[in-house]
Amino acid sequence: MTALTDAQRDKIVADLKHAIHDAEELLKMTAGEAGSEAAELRDRMRLRLLQAKDSLHRLQESAIERAKAAGHKADDYVHDHPWQSIGVAAGLGLLLGVLIGRR
Repeated sequence: MTALTDAQRDKIVADLKHAIHDAEELLKMTAGEAGSEAAELRDRMRLRLLQAKDSLHRLQESAIERAKAAGHKADDYVHDHPWQSIGVAAGLGLLLGVLIGRR
């Protein structure tokens, strides 16, 4: 299985948020519907919505933790290798300056 890119993950999260919102609206609109089947369906939808919200929350927490870990690793690398970091930053700055200057 291939890993999701950040853009793909963000799109999935946005789509899931929209689906949850739409399902909540549907539940509100059908709240007055009578019958045991309608009530059963609403209860199943409510449970699945809660599960989806929980999954979305865990996905967001996981993404935040990964971002923090990457930031800490970068910070540690810069502290362990300051001159290399300065050289890389200067090289990237020079490259960016040349590219911007070509316009």
